[in-house]
Amino acid sequence: MRTLLLAAAGALCLAACTTPQQRALQQQADMDRMIIEFGPACTRLGYTPNADPWRNCVIQLSTKDQIERYGNSTTLYGGWGGRGHWGGGGWWGR
Repeated sequence: MRTLLLAAAGALCLAACTTPQQRALQQQADMDRMIIEFGPACTRLGYTPNADPWRNCVIQLSTKDQIERYGNSTTLYGGWGGRGHWGGGGWWGR
């Protein structure tokens, strides 16, 4: 058990030690995924591909999708929201 905890802690430390170049590559990969997923919809909405308004549309659709999937938590620790679940609907929401 102790070995497992040490291995997990070591992996977490290594994951936190990313270079600026690695972070930039990850951000570029995220943007590429967003363009593939939401770019065609923005083009159909009338935006010129690869123009700044088109890029803004891609980012807005991606943000909207993330909010719909994972919720819009304004708390520090997140939460599910909804009545009776952690993060929302407690005694103060009645």
